[in-house]
Amino acid sequence: MEYFLTEEQQMIVDTAREITNEKIIPVRAELDENNQFPREILEDIAKADLFSIFVPEEYGGFGGGCFDIALAMEELSRGCVGVATSFAASALGIFPVLIAGSEELKEQYLPSIASGERWAAFGLTEANAGSDASGIQTTAVLDGDEWVLNGTKQWITNGGEAEIYTIVALTDPQKGARGASIFVVEDGDPGFSYGKKEDKMGIRSSATRELILKDCRIPKNRLVGRKGTGFITVMKTLDISRPGIAALGIGLAQAALDEAVVYSKQRVQFGKPIVSFQAVQHMLADMAIQLEAGRALVYAAARHIDNNPKNMSKASSMCKVFATDMAMKVTTDAVQVLGGYGYMKEYPVEKMMRDAKILQIYEGTNQIQRNVVGQELNKEYS
Repeated sequence: MEYFLTEEQQMIVDTAREITNEKIIPVRAELDENNQFPREILEDIAKADLFSIFVPEEYGGFGGGCFDIALAMEELSRGCVGVATSFAASALGIFPVLIAGSEELKEQYLPSIASGERWAAFGLTEANAGSDASGIQTTAVLDGDEWVLNGTKQWITNGGEAEIYTIVALTDPQKGARGASIFVVEDGDPGFSYGKKEDKMGIRSSATRELILKDCRIPKNRLVGRKGTGFITVMKTLDISRPGIAALGIGLAQAALDEAVVYSKQRVQFGKPIVSFQAVQHMLADMAIQLEAGRALVYAAARHIDNNPKNMSKASSMCKVFATDMAMKVTTDAVQVLGGYGYMKEYPVEKMMRDAKILQIYEGTNQIQRNVVGQELNKEYS
């Protein structure tokens, strides 16, 4: 369907598509098998200026919005969700600085993010703080001109690969969520180290590690925004980023549908291609219908956020739930269309099905997103 993209937006799509076809698809199986971080591909993405999409022009970026980012993420995920997640995580990691950072922090970090010279990561999740983000236990104490951070962050995307980390820590534990703040920690800061690289079911080319902060000392000016406003910034960050995760589901589902349709035209049973059987046609039709409905919702939500940033939680959560649930179903159905072949690693749909699952979990489980939508509806009808 035609979504009437601007010339600049079409350029983003075309650039990401070229990288996907030429750089990602030929090596995605190898990256998955070897649990290999796609450093060279991310460098190609940087050379194509895609990391600049979400950075304002005054800091060397393109100055694009949520919709522009979603377009790039959709196309990259058509090749591999693991690679696209590595790209997306850098945007997620720097969003707190974009939203609440001082001019000094923006000038210090945004230009190198825009150029792709350095990558970022977001340190929120802990062993006891997942869906309940207010359960964090990492602390930050001011000691003279330095903050001293102690705690452990779990399952951090780009952990050990990024050079810049936005870390959520409690500056006033007695206040709970209202006592949280955000800090920028750099690779190489004293007291900052990494745990083992996780061995995951899907998105295996994406690096996931523990972040360990043991008397980690950082300069006083690395506080993002005002002390105690960390969770407000976290919620704004996730509201902006979730359409990007939804877009990963769109690209993944498109790839799975493409594989299923091509296979159904080639696979012959009972003397004719299986696409001629109504049972298969209906499966493919439902996959296509759900995919296009998801794409329309994601695009609408992203455009809504770009134009109405003060009222975005419901739209953000709705598109994340719908698109990622859809991706899980479409990839599962693609495996079914391919039958026994779909279950084999020789064909990409089994990887797509494995990759789809995490989309329903990270950046807020889909159950939590349904809570958000329900709460917003309760407010609207009060």
